[in-house]
Amino acid sequence: MMKAEEIMTKEVVTISGSATVAEAVKLMKDKKLRALVVETRTEDDPYGMVSETDIIHKVAAYGKDPKQMRVYEIMTKPCIVVNPELGVEYVARLFANTRISRAPVIKGGLLGIISVSDILRKSDFVEKPKSNFELYCEEFPNAPEARIYED
Repeated sequence: MMKAEEIMTKEVVTISGSATVAEAVKLMKDKKLRALVVETRTEDDPYGMVSETDIIHKVAAYGKDPKQMRVYEIMTKPCIVVNPELGVEYVARLFANTRISRAPVIKGGLLGIISVSDILRKSDFVEKPKSNFELYCEEFPNAPEARIYED
C-alpha cells in the first residue's frame, strides 16, 4: 500500500493567521491553489487551513470586506492532519468520512499536503486495488482471520 508521504505535495504554501483574507486570495490566485495551510504561532499551536470554500461561504456570501477580515477569523483550526506513514486507502477513507478534500501531512513539523487530487493522480489504487478483507488484515494483523491465510 502506498503511503501519504509518497504522493503528498511537498511544496506547501502557508500564510499567517494575521494576514488579511485579501492577501490569502491573492496568494491563492497567484499560486493557483484552492487552500493554504495557516502557520502555527508557537510550537504547540495546531495547524489550520483556509480554503476557497471558507472565503466564499464566510466572506463573499455576506458582503464582508476581505481587506478588513483576517485569516484567523475564517480558517478551520485545528484541522485534520495526516501522518506521512498512513496508507493512501486510509487517507481516502478519512477524507470520505470527514468530507474534506485536503490535509497537511505532519510529523514533528509540516512535511507536505495531501489532497484528493494527489490520491487520484499519483496513487496506485487503480492498478492495485485492495479488497476490504486485505485492508482489514493490514489493520488487524493479529486477528484470527488474518492469520488463517498467512503463507
